[in-house]
Amino acid sequence: MEPPRQKWTARLVLLVLALGGLGWIGHLDLRQRISTDVLDLVPRDERSPELSLVRSLASQEEARVLLFAVRVPARPGEAAAARGQRAAAAAAQFARDLGADPAIAQALPLAETAARDAMGAGIFARRFELLLPGWLADQARAYQAAGSPGPWSPWLAERAAAELERYLARPEAVAAQDILTADPLLLVPGLVGRVSGLEGAALAGASTGADALIWGQSRASPLKPEGQEPVFAAVRTAQAQLEAREPGAELRWTGIARYAAASRDRIEREISLLNTLSLGLVVLVAAVCVRKVQRALHLVPVVLGALLGAWVATTMVWDRVHVLVFVIGSLLAGVAVDYGFYLYLQPRRRPDEPYRERAGRLLRPLLASALTTVIGFSFLLWSELPLIRDLGVFVSAGLIAALVTALLWFAQIDNSFLETRAFIRRRPAAPGPAGRRWARGLLTAGALVALVGPWRLHWRDDIRELEIPTPEVQDNDAAVRALFGETADRTVYLTRGDTPAAARAQLEVFLAWHRRAYPRARPATVGFAVPTAEQWRRLPGELAQLRGFGGDFSAALARHGFDPAAFQPFFDAWAGVQRQTAWPTYPELVGQLAAILKGPLSSLLHVGADASWFVTLSDQGPGPEPPPATTTVTDSQLQSLNSLFSRYRVSALRLSCVGLAFVGASVFVLYGLRRGARIFAIPSGACLFAFGVFGLAGATLNLFNLLGAFLGVCLSHNYAIFSAESQNRGEEPPPSIRMSAAAAASSFGVLALSHIPVVTALGSTVAIIVLAALAITELTPLASGPKAGQPAGA
Repeated sequence: MEPPRQKWTARLVLLVLALGGLGWIGHLDLRQRISTDVLDLVPRDERSPELSLVRSLASQEEARVLLFAVRVPARPGEAAAARGQRAAAAAAQFARDLGADPAIAQALPLAETAARDAMGAGIFARRFELLLPGWLADQARAYQAAGSPGPWSPWLAERAAAELERYLARPEAVAAQDILTADPLLLVPGLVGRVSGLEGAALAGASTGADALIWGQSRASPLKPEGQEPVFAAVRTAQAQLEAREPGAELRWTGIARYAAASRDRIEREISLLNTLSLGLVVLVAAVCVRKVQRALHLVPVVLGALLGAWVATTMVWDRVHVLVFVIGSLLAGVAVDYGFYLYLQPRRRPDEPYRERAGRLLRPLLASALTTVIGFSFLLWSELPLIRDLGVFVSAGLIAALVTALLWFAQIDNSFLETRAFIRRRPAAPGPAGRRWARGLLTAGALVALVGPWRLHWRDDIRELEIPTPEVQDNDAAVRALFGETADRTVYLTRGDTPAAARAQLEVFLAWHRRAYPRARPATVGFAVPTAEQWRRLPGELAQLRGFGGDFSAALARHGFDPAAFQPFFDAWAGVQRQTAWPTYPELVGQLAAILKGPLSSLLHVGADASWFVTLSDQGPGPEPPPATTTVTDSQLQSLNSLFSRYRVSALRLSCVGLAFVGASVFVLYGLRRGARIFAIPSGACLFAFGVFGLAGATLNLFNLLGAFLGVCLSHNYAIFSAESQNRGEEPPPSIRMSAAAAASSFGVLALSHIPVVTALGSTVAIIVLAALAITELTPLASGPKAGQPAGA
């Protein structure tokens, strides 16, 4: 019987800690604090400009795009054209209904030409500001290449008139007849030829057969809750109205919000399932190994206390935590229970031995095992990767909470000793020569695997392995985007700069690289409609040199058979430009162009306070990535982010090595060099064996196999430490080692069933290391010779 004061004190402390933790978790808005956005795994202050651009895209216009396809059922005897018109009318009304919802920023039928007309009219009205500087730069290069023949203004006028005559002989001149009298320099027609690649269905608008297409945009980021369910509700309402007008109408749509929501739902279900299975298996292991099954339930509070402490600490330290931290955190069920096993299975030395005295005998190895693991994981706080930092806090806090909970829980129950079944306590007798040869052979085989296998390892980090695959969402997305003209033989580039001027300068660098890398491709970008900052700066001075150009051009037109009077709109506009004294700044010029880009066209150019970028489309498939000097990335984003995680794997490896070095140092300080070396050899050998197994199996590893190895090594120290303590006292290793290893292997084995590939990688790695460490602990005594005075085979 334990002292009443001890029991009530322990109960009071446990109650206060539990209520405090539950109160903290209860007051949090977990949907805001827990993220499923894969880009939250990328540091907000990522130093790579290309990756900073990729991360910033998540909250910008491109990420908020929604694509819809409306198909109406055919009516008996209805012509295809009539059905298409009916689909277009239904799509137009659907867009109006959808756009009326506050969650939707824009919804435009792509059959409508308003956005394209607005862009064309805006560029035409500002053609001298936007297009003239670049045109003059091109003509100046031709003038210098020709050896500067004659005065500049007459030469330029003659060249422009000759080019106009040649242009009118081409078929495409028919479409530009209405503007040529105001634009005989062919500023706008020249731009149209260079940006023709932007007229794909996804940007300029089209209808494919019976499908009418709508482009939309949400107000909030699709990676946040306010950018998901409100958008889904708006779509459901507009779809119901569509089906009421057109019974049998079919709506297909896609957007990043659908991926994010599907991933969140599946991950939330997986969290519940993994934690339940993990806890259930731990209890099952205990139930199989102990005599009184119902008393194994005393281990549950230890696990719950660990998880509660980890959740509280992590949410206190970080404002936003990725859900993967909590998915992987389900492993604590198999780790935290170790402390419960060690305390609960510690036998009394005498019938009346109090709990305080019995626990005191275990305090040193308990603190040593907790200290080594916490020290190792504390070094993860210096990682650049948020997920690794979060895991460092989660695991360290969870283990400390588990130890505190175990000490307090068993202090308040009268009979805190749990007797195990005979098979879990039974140790083999000292083997004879044949048995020792078998044990040594198994250890030798394991050593060979550990020495040879790791050299055959392959490493690859793929950011897609951080999410649960959703085949139905992916198939729908591919089908809808195919209707919008997004194909594998087209590549989208984004060229970034801190300012509009820097972005436009980098666009020139990128286009020069692209011409060399893809000489047959035809890149198209709205950046062709924007002069460089240097061309804009020179414009007033160049206009001053062309004060006589009006008369020179009029004479040149007459020589080429044109009536100069027909071009009076041009001469009036030219005279106005010559008189202009107030010019916008360069950022204002680019901002004016961005303002006239509506609907899908708004994704072609972004002007922001922190960054600006231009989009370039090229009619070529995947190929070499642009070099970093171009500050350009492809819209797939995957290769950049994969490179990022490969870089962070190297960083995590360095931190893990430093952390394990401190773990080993702490063991040497606590147990001395000789005993410490034996203790440290067990987890190190188990880790190498696990990597050897993966290498010989031809597995491809990633960052999370590395994290699993780090955790497995820290956990394996527990078995080595308790085994060494028992050996030092001349006792058999406690049965708690076997039960702890079985519980940890079961818990991590559950993670191996996860649909998230990286979680599977982590779970399988730790499970193999734990089982290998247990095998080393069991086989080493069998492989050694009999103790002095003990006959072989005894």
